[in-house]
Amino acid sequence: MDVSVVVLAAGQGSRMKSSLPKVLHTLAGKPLCDHVVNTARQFSNDINIVVGHGASLVESYFAEQDVKFCTQAEQLGTGHAVAQALPNLPKTGVVLVLYGDVPLTKAATLKALMEQVSDKSMGLLSVIVSDPTGYGRIVRDENDKVSAIVEHKDANQVQLAINEVNSGIIAVPAWTLHEWLPKLSNNNAQGEYYLTDLIEMAVQQGIEVKTVHPDHEEETLGVNNRMQLAQLERWHQQQQAEALMTEGVTLRDPLRLDIRGVLNAGQDCIIDVNCVFEGKVTLGANVQIGPNCVIKNATIGAGTVIEANTVIDDAIIGESANIGPFARIRPGTEMANGTKVGNFVETKKAKIGEGSKVNHLSYIGDTEIGEHSNVGAGTITCNYDGVNKFKTQIGSNAFVGSNSTLVAPVVIESGAFIGAGSVITKTAAADQLTVGRARQVSLSHWQKPTKQAK
Repeated sequence: MDVSVVVLAAGQGSRMKSSLPKVLHTLAGKPLCDHVVNTARQFSNDINIVVGHGASLVESYFAEQDVKFCTQAEQLGTGHAVAQALPNLPKTGVVLVLYGDVPLTKAATLKALMEQVSDKSMGLLSVIVSDPTGYGRIVRDENDKVSAIVEHKDANQVQLAINEVNSGIIAVPAWTLHEWLPKLSNNNAQGEYYLTDLIEMAVQQGIEVKTVHPDHEEETLGVNNRMQLAQLERWHQQQQAEALMTEGVTLRDPLRLDIRGVLNAGQDCIIDVNCVFEGKVTLGANVQIGPNCVIKNATIGAGTVIEANTVIDDAIIGESANIGPFARIRPGTEMANGTKVGNFVETKKAKIGEGSKVNHLSYIGDTEIGEHSNVGAGTITCNYDGVNKFKTQIGSNAFVGSNSTLVAPVVIESGAFIGAGSVITKTAAADQLTVGRARQVSLSHWQKPTKQAK
């Protein structure tokens, strides 16, 4: 089945009170419209985005993606919006119409919807709601077949009592759009060209309108203001939390978890409160993550413990490692099995060998550390001269004393000992003690300063 997709993303979203187009506001760390496009990609490579308000911003965001843009210069209704895409649409196959501000429709729901389409039928996504105010009502005939959709402002009292409502999402034979869209009328309370009028046209021409209901009402909800955005965010996060717990992950509080990307977690992981996961994060089995951690684009090996208030960004962490609390692991860091990075330590482009430790108050950047080495508290690798970055190499079984300054480029050979408080600018020889600090002097005739009279 050849599928073309039309995503309506031209609305202003005035109730968002924002200079940013509504469809670019984010849910789970990604623009609303991007959620829609990503879902559509599971069915089609022919994706058409109808833009209007903030068109340049929307086009800029999707500039690297394989999509086509159609401009709706005036917002004259949903039927008018889809009509702007007609020149791009084939006359055969199926067209799926989605909305850029309805981000959470599941792929399985859309698949079921498209399965209703044939030359003699179309699919309509409808939903049963407790409060249908503002929605178009699904009107059925005596045989329970869909006969029309009546917008709320055009509905009579009987129709207003109907609680099956239109989501706006449809799947239709492509030829129907080419034939029917030019025939739409704006003779209604809003003076707009309604896409929903296609339903009545379909009935008149003997095209059956088959409905599909989603598993959850939230799959059909759009975002019109920031309160609705927050409500959908929480529902989406709840769904992800429940999926994790089903797979054997312990969440200390499922309501205090944010996944802004993809989180894959092994069995018996424990995640404490207020943790944020961004991008793609993979946790091995038995990983423990303390409260208030932010982890982005990282792989963390089995049995590793991440203590509270740690930030990890674009890093690879081995098994049975220990990080934090209050550590910052920056991009390019690779920690081998059994390593430790302690409190108030920052790393960047650091490769830390198996069993090595950087326990306290240190900065390790552009550095390679071998196995079973120890970097003492307050150690700094001076990797930047204001223009260029330089590398520090620390071998295996080395010991760097506290408050040392390693001025790169520099090598600390395997087995070397660095005395505390040293400034190291040259190679520290293997299996020797290297000390680079001023000689300590005590002056017996020194006089304590006194306060001068004014």
